[in-house]
Amino acid sequence: MGQLLREKEIIAIGGGKGGVGKSFLASNLGIIFARNHKKTILVDADLGGANLHTCLGVQAPDVTLSDFVNFPNVRLEDVILRTSVENLLLISGAQDFLGIANPKYSQKMRLLRAIANLNVSYIILDLGAGTSINTLDFFLLADRGILVVMPEPTSIENAYRFIKSALFRRLRMMTQDPQVRSVIGKAMDKKNDLGIRSPVDLIEHVGRIDRRIGEHLEEAMQRFRPAIVLNQVRSMGDVRIGYSMRNACEKYFGLKVDYLGYLENDDEIWQSIRKRQPIALNGEHSRSARNLRTISYNLLNNLQLKAE
Repeated sequence: MGQLLREKEIIAIGGGKGGVGKSFLASNLGIIFARNHKKTILVDADLGGANLHTCLGVQAPDVTLSDFVNFPNVRLEDVILRTSVENLLLISGAQDFLGIANPKYSQKMRLLRAIANLNVSYIILDLGAGTSINTLDFFLLADRGILVVMPEPTSIENAYRFIKSALFRRLRMMTQDPQVRSVIGKAMDKKNDLGIRSPVDLIEHVGRIDRRIGEHLEEAMQRFRPAIVLNQVRSMGDVRIGYSMRNACEKYFGLKVDYLGYLENDDEIWQSIRKRQPIALNGEHSRSARNLRTISYNLLNNLQLKAE
C-alpha cells in the first residue's frame, strides 16, 4: 500500500438505509489497514444500533461510547478495546441505545473533538443509517466519506438523498448569515418554494443574496467529494450503476463523486458474518477479499490525491 502524505486520516462509512453492508466494509477495511502495519481504530458511531463488535467476533464489551458520553471524567482513550488483530483497536458503540441515540449538542461536540484527536494512522467511523443530523456530522468530520449502496432503486435514491443532505449541512455550517442559513434550510426540502432543486441552484440563489458568500460556498462545494461502493453486485449491469451514479452526481448536483469499487454477491460474505469471522482474516483468496483489496487500494490513492 502507498504511504499517505497526512499523519492521520478519518474515514466515515455511511449509507442512506440500513442493511447495505456498512459494518462489513468498515471492519474489513480496518483489518486490511492494520495488517499493513498502520495503527487503526474502528469507531462504532451507529448511536442506537451498535454491531461492529459482532462483525469482528468480539464479545459485547463492558466499556462503550455510553461511558464516554455519560461521564465527563471518562476519556475516549478509556473505552478503546484491543482486538485479536495487531494494530487494530475498537471503540464500541453504545449498548443503552435509548440514552444515547440522540445525544445533546455538547455531548456530540465533545465526542467529535475526541475522535479527531485520536493518535493513530486511520480512524474508521461506522455510521448509522439515514440522514439524521448526528449521522451527517460524523460523515462531515471525515477526510473521506464513503456511501455503501445496493444496486436497487431504494438504496440508490437514499444515497442521492444522503449526498445532497450532507452537502447542504456542510454549507449551512460554513456561514453565520441568518438569511443564507434560512435559504439553505428551506432548500433541503425538495418541494421548497424558492425553485431550488439542486446544489447548483442553491449556490446561484445565495450568490444573488451575497456574492462573496456564494463564492465561498461554491469553493466548499467543490471540495466536497464523497465516494461510493456498490455491494451485492450480481452482474456487469450492477457494476455500471456506480459509474452512472458518479455521472449523475456531476450532471445534476455539480459534484465530483468517486467510485471506489464493488463487492460481488458472494456466499462467503454472509457466512463470514454469521460465523463472526471477517473475510479479510479468514477468506483472503475469495472474490470478496479481492474486491476489498481493490476498494482499499482505490481509497488510499484517493486520499493521497486529496492530500497533494
